[in-house]
Amino acid sequence: MDQEQKVNIESISSYFRIRDFHGKIAVVFHLGLRVGCRRLPVLPTAGIRRGANVPALSTTTDDSSYAGHERIEKMEADAQAAALRVDKSLTQDEALNNAVAAAELYMKLVNFASSDREKVRLRKKCQDLLSIAEQIKHNAQWTPVVTKSYVLKAPVSTRHISKREEIILLEGSKLHGYIFPPWKSDPEDSIFNELPNGQSCYTDSADLKLSDCQKENFGGWKRPRETLEKSPDSQARFGQHDEVLMASNDTIDLVQDITTDCSVVASLCAGTARALKGHGHLLPSVLHPFDKLKGRPRVSNNGKYVLRLNFNGCLRRVTIDDRLPTSSTTRCLHVLDRNNPHLLWPALLEKAYLKVRGGYDFPGSNSGTDLWVLTGWIPEQIFLQSDDLQLETLWSRIFKSFGFGDIMITLGTGSLSRKEETELGLAGEHDYAILDMKEVGQQRLLLVKNPWCDGMVWKGSVLVPEEPSSGQSWAEDLKIALPTKSAVSPGRFWMSLEDVVQHFESLYLNWNPGLFKHRQDHHFSWEIPEKGNPGSFIHNPQYSLKPSKEGTIWVLLSRYFATSEHDIALNATPISGTSNALGFTSLYVFSSTSGQRVYLSDDALHRGAFVDSPQTLARLEVTPNTTYTIVSAQHGLPLPKYSFTLSFFSRDPLTITSAVDGLPHFTSHSGSWTSRTAGGNAGAATYPLNPQFSISIPTTTPLILLLETTDPELAVHVKIVYSNGSRVSSITAKDILGSSGDYRRGCALSSLPAAEKGKYTIVCSTFEAGQTGTFTLRVGSRIPCTILPVPAETAGRLSIRLPILVFQSPTDRLLAPLTVPRLTKLLLVVRSLTRGSQSRPLLKVSFERGQGPNKRVLYVSGEDGFSDAPMGVRSRDMDVSPEMCDAGRGGLWIVVERLGGRNGVDEVEVEVLSDGKVGVGLWGVGGG
Repeated sequence: MDQEQKVNIESISSYFRIRDFHGKIAVVFHLGLRVGCRRLPVLPTAGIRRGANVPALSTTTDDSSYAGHERIEKMEADAQAAALRVDKSLTQDEALNNAVAAAELYMKLVNFASSDREKVRLRKKCQDLLSIAEQIKHNAQWTPVVTKSYVLKAPVSTRHISKREEIILLEGSKLHGYIFPPWKSDPEDSIFNELPNGQSCYTDSADLKLSDCQKENFGGWKRPRETLEKSPDSQARFGQHDEVLMASNDTIDLVQDITTDCSVVASLCAGTARALKGHGHLLPSVLHPFDKLKGRPRVSNNGKYVLRLNFNGCLRRVTIDDRLPTSSTTRCLHVLDRNNPHLLWPALLEKAYLKVRGGYDFPGSNSGTDLWVLTGWIPEQIFLQSDDLQLETLWSRIFKSFGFGDIMITLGTGSLSRKEETELGLAGEHDYAILDMKEVGQQRLLLVKNPWCDGMVWKGSVLVPEEPSSGQSWAEDLKIALPTKSAVSPGRFWMSLEDVVQHFESLYLNWNPGLFKHRQDHHFSWEIPEKGNPGSFIHNPQYSLKPSKEGTIWVLLSRYFATSEHDIALNATPISGTSNALGFTSLYVFSSTSGQRVYLSDDALHRGAFVDSPQTLARLEVTPNTTYTIVSAQHGLPLPKYSFTLSFFSRDPLTITSAVDGLPHFTSHSGSWTSRTAGGNAGAATYPLNPQFSISIPTTTPLILLLETTDPELAVHVKIVYSNGSRVSSITAKDILGSSGDYRRGCALSSLPAAEKGKYTIVCSTFEAGQTGTFTLRVGSRIPCTILPVPAETAGRLSIRLPILVFQSPTDRLLAPLTVPRLTKLLLVVRSLTRGSQSRPLLKVSFERGQGPNKRVLYVSGEDGFSDAPMGVRSRDMDVSPEMCDAGRGGLWIVVERLGGRNGVDEVEVEVLSDGKVGVGLWGVGGG
């Protein structure tokens, strides 16, 4: 050891002795060493104090636990963990012991320092900790920085749920042929006792499924004790099973092999990394039987284990046996700790989770979902390739929270080619864990772990300089802050934040729910329409949210696991992918709706990305004078019905109810566009053929017209016009009471603040004539209104299309005689066949009795006579008798006239609609 070293390891222990002090055991610090009285800095926590009752490290250390290439990394990690425990200690003795333990470890590290600069750094940390220990000793009024009352506790939803919600939770218990009941309380220890009369150990009702690859290597289901009997380790073979199977003597290093559950193992790695930093053991605490004194699971005497997992709307009880799939080869079929090969609880946790997800033939997930199930920590997915990503803000959020232990972080890559994988050292569509984060100068660094046992590592830029260069202070800092290459465990590597953002697709964050004081869970089921319309929210579950104070609210939508989803995922083709096969969900938030239901996706305050994860999160900044509408959205969900839970996390109380329609009266009316009724937009001659409805409004009321088609690609439109409830044959701007604006795909909405008493006509149209499809028209009002379909023009009538009329200059008037065998009601429709941008002639149709000086005009179309309306001109219904057609009295004539036109030549179509047989003679010019 360096001769200049003023404080050595042996002398540190000699500075302390135990004596009785006022009836208590006090640790007395030797006053000869005094290098300052500083405390470790307490990091700000946004008004929240945190801590954990973690036993202090022993003040003596065993060098043997630091053998091998991980020596420096593990020793410094243990020293940092002990230092963190100082401010989390609940007694004065515990705080003092933690400070001394950390000082000893830093002093040991001096032996392995690779440079003088590093030695100075380590000595300074040691001296600072000894100063803290002295201050703790001499503070007669010492109180813990964090007491048990300030430990972050996850809020629990306490709202009374309805009977329907109770049924939804009970239905969610059934999964993959098992029952996972809601968690009521911790199980009694007696259920884990040895079974009487030599009964065999507890065994699950069915074995979990294995993939084809696993079956090829399968060596049978075996219990841990069977494995221990073959172990060369005498301790393992002769008792002390708890110490061997549930305690780790070295840093936990979990890896996967054959099982395709990288997201699960990455989640376990992230959880154990958090515990290593002194933030408490989340993962082992969900497993029973649990030794509260030692703070870890204990071995079950009968092979039964009960786990508390979070899925399908609540905490649930998952029961498994201790049999694990063994291998007939050198491969491993379950998660393994490389440093503690007999450690059992990670494999049990993995088995319980895979039981929930359908078996060891797990088709895949993401670590955000996995940690939500394993720990109940709130998942958030960050899309690293998004144009909206703000790198500085992201780093600030996660770096500080990681230091507080309030976040676990994992990463996911996207699809990579084989060449890209080889060049980058990254696996495509694979999850990684973040074990540590550092800031060194301007460098932002993450310690990444590949959970594969033989996983490749990052081959990009090297962050640890081989040789320090003068004038580059950050390089010196990096060399000190990061371990040397040889000290990093297999599968671990440092990456800059910029490299992570460039080469990974998603960042999965799981947040401590204890950051919030209040939680409300709302459970609902949703019948998915056969042909969903992404722009329409008519059928979407919606909730009204009213905050009591200004602040931050997180809303989490969580989809229940379903048995049939497992088969869909396994059968997904490589082209479609598992994510596409299982569909997408999103959250929309609206602030201008007064908490009422919304019908279209337009004008959202928050428009969440559609994600393939079962969970999606919306983070909101709210004000107390606004009531928000929260809408669950989906795209491509394959099953006809799903269950969901919507969880609201906040610092202050919230009022949350199901959103209701703004108008109390809604009626639905079905219709279709057929080859005969798909008239197209108002610029088409066939527009009047579109489906129409009459609406009778008894008194002034707000009115909503919502048109939705089953074809999301069909551009549609709805308008209401002044037509006294009769069929619309032509439209001008002054005829329109309200419309849905531009044509839009799938759905259209027209909202009128006040529609006066009267009868109107509603027209439903597609953009192009001839486009067929079905639709539903929903009409909302404050008072009941009468809505009836308007019969088509051809309903109950004969349609006669006459030969095309051709007007050639200088002819502008053509006529033909009309005859009927009996009294007949008829009308005429005259349309120009001019298409596109070519100018249409102005047309007029009339009925004339006789010709020459004695003719009499019985009817003329339109108020102004001539019209160039694209849908043509129409006569009114005329009652025609045989006497009116008598040629001896001049006869009855159909007269079609034009004004203007195209180069003197125009083609015109004439259609006669009648309730009886009609005869039309030859067309001629006539004398007028």
